[in-house]
Amino acid sequence: MPTTPRCQHGPCRGPLPIAARADARYCSGRCRVAAHRARRTIPTELTRRPRWIRHTARKVPLTVGGATASSTDPATWSRYRDAAASTAGAGLGFVLDGDGIVCLDLDHCLDQDGELAGWARTILDTAGQTWAEVSRSGDGLHLWGYGTLPHGRRITVGGGGSVELYGTGRYIAVTGQTFGDKPRRLGDLQHVIDSLL
Repeated sequence: MPTTPRCQHGPCRGPLPIAARADARYCSGRCRVAAHRARRTIPTELTRRPRWIRHTARKVPLTVGGATASSTDPATWSRYRDAAASTAGAGLGFVLDGDGIVCLDLDHCLDQDGELAGWARTILDTAGQTWAEVSRSGDGLHLWGYGTLPHGRRITVGGGGSVELYGTGRYIAVTGQTFGDKPRRLGDLQHVIDSLL
């Protein structure tokens, strides 16, 4: 049974209109513009590294050709432009390989109105000038930057918050949806990591 074509704009993923052209990738002009804008907001510190994959809606990593990928096998990774041009899966992902780029995943910190929980605001303010994006779920944030993390960790913080810290052996689903007025560059997050650990 054929699958229903879906909008390639990650946060939408709605069905394409019945009358859409055979090569259509987006359900509307709004989603097309949002998807192109999102691509432009990803910092060059990430886009210049050949550590991009695709992923399914359930976050299974894929190669740009649609085969299973691995967060520990560089042969399954691609350049950003190839991953962004691919229609495999539901979205983009960036692989962390221990080179000093880290991601802090702040789970369930945004309410329905996009308001940030107090515990997450403290972390975001402490992080300073580094890129933050809204996660694929729409209710979390990814803080991207530089630091040292030999192993992934999940930390419970005061105020009912939870933060996952990753630096190697994982991939992170990337939306490109910058949060607030954060810059499109990576800053130093080691002081934040140290304060959480």
